[in-house]
Amino acid sequence: MRTACDSTLPKALSQSYALIDTHTHFDEPMFAADRKVLASKALAAGVQHLVLVGYLQSHFERMQQVAETLNDLARQNQSPKAHLALGLHPFYIEQHSQDHLDDLADRLNESRPLAIGEIGLDTFTNALKQDAVFAKQQRFFDAQLDLAVQHQLPVMLHIRKAHAKALAMLKSHDFEAKKLGGIAHSFSGGEQEAKAFVKLGFKLGVTGQVSNPNAKKLRRAITAAVDEFGLSSLVIETDCPDMTPVMCQAHDSCGNAPPNVPANLLWVLFSLSELLNVAPDDLAEQLWQNTKETLQL
Repeated sequence: MRTACDSTLPKALSQSYALIDTHTHFDEPMFAADRKVLASKALAAGVQHLVLVGYLQSHFERMQQVAETLNDLARQNQSPKAHLALGLHPFYIEQHSQDHLDDLADRLNESRPLAIGEIGLDTFTNALKQDAVFAKQQRFFDAQLDLAVQHQLPVMLHIRKAHAKALAMLKSHDFEAKKLGGIAHSFSGGEQEAKAFVKLGFKLGVTGQVSNPNAKKLRRAITAAVDEFGLSSLVIETDCPDMTPVMCQAHDSCGNAPPNVPANLLWVLFSLSELLNVAPDDLAEQLWQNTKETLQL
């Protein structure tokens, strides 16, 4: 059974905080066998809400089913409340088609999700940098921003090694993050890019990477954004099953690292608190307000 690394929680984390995990893939099949137990552990760790975030059209139905299951458990006080964000992820751009965009549009007309995401631009691999592939990414990004404006929804951005182009597109589009809300999920840019996204109205999504003292670029970027714009510029997320906090990465006897789980959001809070020298309870309260504001909860 996969569990949160809760056996060595410091005293500073012994009290309960109200937290919102703004970005998860908790619908992934790897969680199916013990999702109920992991949901209960997340709730016990203070996670009141979590967002299931889409990346492939073929997974939308599964996401809906898992959200319904979690919300049944939530009504019994056994799980955080689950919300959906639906989007077509740029990393998988070659798998997306116009039919998938049309299906997303139809779903938005039928039932309002919490947000559109994760959407954006990604040039992490050489294949993603190819002109035709990147042009398709831009078309899908623009089309999904159009849907966000049409339905007055916030967006969750996936931007990797494409911050300058993404910022240019966002500035030229009529999507207004200050009005509709948005999160730069798992932010990975530098100090100036962090400030630029916050200036446009986006919150920076902070993951378990902040717990790694070697993630110096990220830690500087977060600190710089807070120095200029205050704590209102941040939200937190697990991005489970990825981005496991360093203190939760102990390998098993076979050398396998455990997947990240929603209960580990507590460690993101604690690591961010330590980085910014802000009391965990004060930080948790501010992050709650930030998330409610940007996701229209």
